[in-house]
Amino acid sequence: MSLTAPSSRAARPSLRRRLLQLAERATSPLLPADYLDLFDPLRPGADLRGRIVAVHPETADASTIVIRPGADWAGHVPGQYVRLGVDVNGIRQWRAYSLTHGPRPDGNISITVKAVPDGLVSTHLVRESRPGTLVHLEQAQGDFVLPTDGGKFLFVTAGSGVTPVVGMLRNLFPVADDGVVRLACSAAYDIVVVHVAPSEPHSIFLDNLRALDDAGLIRLVARYDDVHGVLDVGDLEALVPDLHERVTLACGPGGLLDALQRHHDERGLELLTEQFRVTTRAVGEGGTVDFTGSGTMVDADGATPILDAAEAAGVLMPSGCRMGICFGCVLPLREGAVRDLRTGAVTTATPGETEGRGVPIQTCISAAAGACVIDH
Repeated sequence: MSLTAPSSRAARPSLRRRLLQLAERATSPLLPADYLDLFDPLRPGADLRGRIVAVHPETADASTIVIRPGADWAGHVPGQYVRLGVDVNGIRQWRAYSLTHGPRPDGNISITVKAVPDGLVSTHLVRESRPGTLVHLEQAQGDFVLPTDGGKFLFVTAGSGVTPVVGMLRNLFPVADDGVVRLACSAAYDIVVVHVAPSEPHSIFLDNLRALDDAGLIRLVARYDDVHGVLDVGDLEALVPDLHERVTLACGPGGLLDALQRHHDERGLELLTEQFRVTTRAVGEGGTVDFTGSGTMVDADGATPILDAAEAAGVLMPSGCRMGICFGCVLPLREGAVRDLRTGAVTTATPGETEGRGVPIQTCISAAAGACVIDH
């Protein structure tokens, strides 16, 4: 008996492996997990995804998107961001968005997206998002968070830069049906919010900020470009007389954050920033393709597939295209722009927004549309 039990136990993993191999052969070229994804895409062990459960308009060009994350979502700290992947015109695009809530009782997460001019992903999310749609997620990241031991703080936000701040404030001052809840742990915080927007109608979360101001939980200083002009950071001492007693947390466009950094450095003030990226990328015909893994750079014209241009330069490329095996040539675009030679559609990748997997592209039908970086 003592000799047969170990051999029986040893046989079980082998049997499981054989059954798995049989299942893989039966489902080839897909894997059994691919079929499980059809029935339970949010299950433990699956690629991290989320399902959109609601879309709430905030302004004419901004919406809050509520997402049910998969079982392996590890949670987040208010102020952090999530990288979200969405398929637009058959291409998966990744972007980073701040989470606009602390941990919620229902387990959902939310982001607020402002549609920007020529913004492929932001416009798609604001105009096309529907409940039931699956999106891809990465775990929450970021150090733009509020210290847990209280203190005096100044938030300076501009445009959609208010989104991580709202996540922090909602966590400190949750709202119930009968109004704002005054938590004992929140009494240690003294917060001023200087919020900048192009105009009052374009001020995201203005009602939330006003409600907290009316309740005496924060002091709101709202600045609208069409009324007050563009904010001069030199005016902060007048707007916030005790500025020197506060730690400043700021989120917004680079120009504002650069000005704040100079202002605070000159005065020896503490500043923590989070920058959302508004990137203008020049799209042209052809460009230099940097294959990071091989250390090779190839000059490619705008009419030749990247696969062909690379092979002509001696780069060994993955592909099964010429054998009728599709998608064997897919590689991650880390930075830059490529053009689909079939449709003319341009796909871009921006550093900091595509960390993780990059934007998958088919090199057999994509040509360089400017300088680009491809993992290989």
